[in-house]
Parts: sequence; C-alpha cells; structure tokens
Amino acid sequence: MAGPGIGKSSLTEGIAERLGKDLNVLQLHGSSALTAVPFGVLTPYTGELTAEESVSPVAVLRSMWSYFERLKAGNGLPVLLLIDDAHYLDEASAGVVADLISAGWATVVAAARPRPGLPQPLDQLWYDGLAERVDLRPLNREQVEEILDHVLDGTVPDATVDAVWSASGGNPRILDALLHDAAEAGILAKRNGIWVLLGSLPTDGVRLTAVVTKDHLRRRPEEQEALKFIALAGPVGRKVIEDICGAPIVRSLLDQQMVVENSGVPAELTVWNGLFAEAIRNTISVSRSLQLLEKIREYKDPATLRGEGRLRSVEWSLECGLRVSDAEMLDAAREALNRFRNHSARTIAAKVHDPELIPLAHAIQARALYNEGSYPDAAALLDSCWFQLADHPEGPSVLLLRAAAHQATGRPVAAMAAETGEQHAGMAEATAGRLKELLQLLQLGAEMDASALRGRVADIRNRSSAEEEAPVRAVGGAVLAHALAAAGNAAEGLEASLLAASELRALEGELFFFSEFVLGRLVADYLAMGEWDSAERELESYAAGHMPSAATFNGSLQVLRGYSMLRQGRMERAYQLLLPAVEALRLNDPLQLFRFGSALGFYVAARLGDSAQGKRLEQDYKDALAGAPAHDFLARAYAAAASEYLSRDGKGLAALHTLMTTTEASARAGTLLELLGLGWDLGDPSVIPMVQRAAQGVEGRWAAALLKLATDWEAADGDALMDTAASLEESGFVNLAREAYARASTVLEQSGERRRSRQAVAQREKCDHELGERFREGRFIAATPAVQLTRREQDIVELAVQGLTDREIAQRLMVSVRTVEGHLYRTYVKLGVRSRDELDAALPK
Repeated sequence: MAGPGIGKSSLTEGIAERLGKDLNVLQLHGSSALTAVPFGVLTPYTGELTAEESVSPVAVLRSMWSYFERLKAGNGLPVLLLIDDAHYLDEASAGVVADLISAGWATVVAAARPRPGLPQPLDQLWYDGLAERVDLRPLNREQVEEILDHVLDGTVPDATVDAVWSASGGNPRILDALLHDAAEAGILAKRNGIWVLLGSLPTDGVRLTAVVTKDHLRRRPEEQEALKFIALAGPVGRKVIEDICGAPIVRSLLDQQMVVENSGVPAELTVWNGLFAEAIRNTISVSRSLQLLEKIREYKDPATLRGEGRLRSVEWSLECGLRVSDAEMLDAAREALNRFRNHSARTIAAKVHDPELIPLAHAIQARALYNEGSYPDAAALLDSCWFQLADHPEGPSVLLLRAAAHQATGRPVAAMAAETGEQHAGMAEATAGRLKELLQLLQLGAEMDASALRGRVADIRNRSSAEEEAPVRAVGGAVLAHALAAAGNAAEGLEASLLAASELRALEGELFFFSEFVLGRLVADYLAMGEWDSAERELESYAAGHMPSAATFNGSLQVLRGYSMLRQGRMERAYQLLLPAVEALRLNDPLQLFRFGSALGFYVAARLGDSAQGKRLEQDYKDALAGAPAHDFLARAYAAAASEYLSRDGKGLAALHTLMTTTEASARAGTLLELLGLGWDLGDPSVIPMVQRAAQGVEGRWAAALLKLATDWEAADGDALMDTAASLEESGFVNLAREAYARASTVLEQSGERRRSRQAVAQREKCDHELGERFREGRFIAATPAVQLTRREQDIVELAVQGLTDREIAQRLMVSVRTVEGHLYRTYVKLGVRSRDELDAALPK
C-alpha cells in the first residue's frame, strides 16, 4: 500500500524481474476505465469463455485455474500473480483473486493506494490473516540523504539534502526526476567537491514534465480538469472546486492523495506537492489557463482570499495577461517576499506603476535581490527609494537593508553614514534622528565599542517603549550584545540579546532581517559563555520555524554551527559543516560571514592536515571582501593560527602574537582570551600565564574552565589535573578535559606513577573518541602511545592504497561515500599524513 509515486509499480516490476526465473510470473494492471466492468481486468485469462460464462464467477475461476495448470505443466514452477493499481479492481475480479489465494492456486502480490484502498474481498484476506500488508511510505530525510550520497560523487551538504527532500516530499519518482532535471539545467552543481543548488529546483524539466504528463493521462478527464483548477488556484476553497467539478471528483482526488485539504475555515485544497502543482501549471497553455480563470471567477469571492491564495490569484491573473491593481500587486509581492519566493516578489513588484507605491515596490524588489545574493543591484534600488520611504513605517528597515547591501559590496558603514547624514536636512526631525541613531548604532557595533553602546542603548530603552522604536531597540540590543561578548561581559551581553529578541514579534514581516540579525548575536553570546547546548537550541529553533528562509540564510547558520563545533574542539564535525557553508556563502552571504567562515574553514582544514583544502580556503579568505566588522578581527586570528598549522615556521604564531598586542585585543578581553586559546592549542606555553590573567576578567563557564585548566597546568599537580579533567569532562568541555588528561599523564609519568599515567592516557583517548578525532600533541605535551586503526579504517586504507577511488571503496564495502571520506580523514590524522600518496609509507609494516 502506498500513495502515488512512492514505488508500488517499481516494486512489482522489481519482483517480476528478480523472480522471473523461479516462478511463473503473471502481471495484471488495474485501470479506472475497467472499474465498472465485471471481470474486465481478467480478460486475458477468460478469452475461451462464452459471453454467458464470462460473467460467471465460477466459470472465470475455472478458466484461470486451467490457465495456471497449463503454465505449471510446462515448467513445473508455481504461479506468482502481480497486480498493480489493485485499488481499481472491480468487486467481481477481486473476489476471484481472493478465491485463488484461499485455494492456494497462486501467490499474489497486490499494489494499491491506501485511499480508496483494496476492494472488500482482498481487504478481508488481511483481516482473516491470509495476507500480509506492507505500507510503503515516503522516503524520510535520512533515506534521501543516503540516496544522494550514493548517486552523487562528492559531499552533499545538509542544505542540499533538505531542499531536495522538501521539494520531492520524499516521493521517489519526483526525487529521481528532480535530480536529473536539476543536474541537466546546471542548478545542482559540484563546487570544490560539494554539491550545491545554484537556484530554485526546476519545475519545467523534461523528467518532471514527463512524470506529470503520464500521471495526467491516466486520469479521467473530470479529474484532470479539477487538478488543473487546484494547481492554478490553490490553495482554493473546497466548495469552489466542488461547485465547478462536483463533490465526487474532489473526494476521488482526496482518496488518491493527489490533493490535500487544510483544516482551516473555509477548507481549502492544494495539490499534494508544490513542485508537482507548478509542473502541472507549466503544461497548461495561456489560452486554456485564461478560460479556467474566467470559469473559477464565477464561483470564487475575491474578498475571501488570503495569504498564499491571494498571492496565487494575482500570479495567475498576471500569467494570463490580465490587469491587476497596483495595490493588489504590492500586497502580493509582499506576500511572496515573506515566503521567500523571491523571483515572484521581484516580478510582481516590478509591474507596480503608481508613483506613490513605486518606492515601496523598489524596496521589496531590493530585498528579494538581497535574498538572492545580488547585493549591488539591491543597493542601487535602495539608493533610489530610501529617502522617499524615510517617513514610512518601513523607513528604518529600508535604511538598515540599504546599509547591509552596501556593506556586502565592501562599502563600510561609516562611509554610508556620512553620505546619508547630508540628506537628513529634508526630513522631519524625529525621522532624521531615528535614522541617524540607527546608523550610529551600526557604526559603534562595527567598532565593537561596548562602553559607548552600553550608554546609548540604555538611553534608548529608557526613552520610549513605543512600537515605532522597536527597530532601534532591537538593533541596539543586538550590537551591544556582540560588543559585550567580545569585551568579556558575555553574561551581560546575553541579557541584551534576549531583550533584543523580545522585540522580534513586533518586527515580523519587516523588510530587514531582524530575526537573523539578532540570532547571530545571541548565538555569539552563548558561545562566548561556553553554553554550547543553548547555542545549538537557538539555531535549531530558528531553522524549524523559518524553513522558507533556508536558501538565503542556511550558509550563515552553518558557519555559526561550525564555529560552535570548533570552539568545542570537535574539528571533524566543524570541517563537515564549514566546507559546505563556505560554498553556500559564496553564492549568498546575507550576514557577511564569508570571510569569517573561510578563515574558520582554513583553520580546521589545517588542523586536520588537509593542506589542499587549507590552501584553497586560505586563498578564499585573502580574496574575500571585508566581512562583518565584528568578525573580521577574529577571522585574522584564525587565519594566522591556520597558517602556522600548515607551515610550522613560526610566522603564523608570530602574527597571532602581534594580534594579541593590538589595541583591539586589549579592549576586548573575551576576544583576547580566544586568541590566547589559539596560541595554547598551537603549543605555545608562554601564553598560559596570560590566559590566567585574561580569564579572570571574562564572564562565563568557558573562561572559568580555561582559568582552572591554566592554573592547574602551571601547578603541575597530577592529582589536581586528574580531578580538573574529570570536572571539565562532566561540564561539557571535553576538549579542555583532553588537554588536562594529557598534561596529567606527562606529570604522573615524570613522577614515576606509570599506572596512573596510563589511566590518564586512557581517559584522554576516551575524550578523543567523543570529540571524533585523534589527539595530536602540542609542542609542550609528552609523546603518547601509538594509536591503532580500527578494523573499518584498515579496510578502507587497504583499498585506498590499492588505488581505488572513494566511490569504488564505498561500493566495495557497501557504505556511503561520506563514510569513506570521514574514515580517511581520521586515518590521515592518526598517521600524521596529508594525502593518499603518503598512506602506504605511513602504514605499519
């Protein structure tokens, strides 16, 4: 039992192919055209019957038994009867098939849809225990990911998996068509070994069109007509379609799961899959579409339309060349923008000609362009309209969006603030003051001036709680939170970011991306405090509640998630997140995190010994425009540390020390501590006393954990180090616990306590396992026992040394390509090599 396209027919065909040599396989295909014809589907086996006998159940059953016996007499093989689309069987035919099963004359596999389900005689067999029911369900996300890993040679990031799974609805037939069409159109493309989507999945591809056409031709004309109405108008009121096409047709489509009904009032219908609906629309000519539109207008009240239904009504009218009022188009463009249907938003807004509405239409187009990563075009449009919208309720959002668009093109906020200030003279005093204040907040945030921001934001909050001040309060709180985290006051910063988040409800649907702007700062505060789980919860909560925005903001979110993994010492997981994130940001970087993400990716690749990827990411970092100013200083620090891991010539470490002595670092205790941690990881013992001093002035669990580790490290007390390591491990600082165990093993070994030293090594290796990578000693840590490859790693390495590719290894061992890649990376780390070419020489002989 399965819905359309889930794989019933493919399964029956596979059974026929697999068992064709062992059984006499016969196939029947149910048909809606024969549903009303008694025994119609059994005609191939009743050709010798007279007209009178052909309607007799006993005669039909006897004829089929004779046919089966002749088959078995020829080769001695039993009979397997495969029935596809068994839900179309008439009651008489179903009764005969049930009798065949009960008599043991044949084994039957029947494939049908749950709605309307099997005819009663076959259904009764299951209730009587004579048949087994197997429900085929849509592919879940993990299954889609496995399929993509199998058919695509390279890394398939989560964002690509999510987009394909969501678009296909887990339907194998749609999935197959989408993959072929997207690859053929160049939308699904491999960039630096990573499969990314360069645009929206196509709905007009050859494969998907063929699927839709084939499905359409199998349906009765009345069902085809109803599906066209629903695809063109949906969501559309159920009563409207019932009035036009008839209630039985609607029930039939619902039974076949071709359309779904929402639970609202009034009830509305949509095609079961959005891409399928759009593909249906693509098969309808403009003239025919216009006829259907004129027909449905006789039954549909425009005043009842809302949300997506209203948007679709405007789109349909424009597709047919009909005139739509500018106000309706502006509302529809806004609705499309809220749903991140950027092309539709741009197209509709561009048709607005009312001079009073054009500035807002330009702003909507600009936000759609911004979502798509076309920052220069967005900036140009915003330059043309922001002044006219200064007194509009969306004025602050438009100004902020303009600042972000210019910043994305490499223009600093300070330059734009100076230019904008010259134009404030023509505005109302309150408006000019509010806009000026916003730009000043952005500039202070870029400078990470926590002291100035603290006073400014306090004044803003004391001044007014009016709703029109919500943008200023949200932006002020967010930039203050980030500055406080950098200054070492992450707890205070967290309070500021939570206050900023409290303003978001009033800012829903605004042209500026307030939610994402605040989220980035909130996550930064949690990470500065070492609250890894809280940071992840915020990211997961956002992703679950903002699925339409994934194509725009997913790369940014994955950089934040990768940064979290890096801070926790989970380098391999960080690597898996950051490489795809950088490729996503190369296409679309709304929060200006590409440079920061490239630096983090460079750092992780270098630590894992992947010099090829490291050098590529280093070049990305160098070539990138200046990113978000708040992240730029940290990006420089991670790039310096990464350079040291690659070359080990002391230059990267020297550059890191230089950054530690800058005025930026001295003014940002939290950032300085992070830099010192990078130096410590590089094996520089000189930073440990500096860590002790800096950590004392930094808020949060992470700083307290680092202070405890540094203090006990200097004291060189094995017992204290073991206790500290256990405490750190329990608190979730596994990477710091690993360092404490490693230090303890050295101290205990030197004091002659070899048994306890081995215990420390075992605990350290346990931390290694939890972090997902083997420990690589720093310069100041004693050498540790040689590690051994796991059985799976040995198998993979053996095949790699023989010259097999990752895909060939995956096929040989029946695992995914991603599994092979992961094991090879871990093997490189364990053996201290950087490429396949070095594997053979590094293996134990």
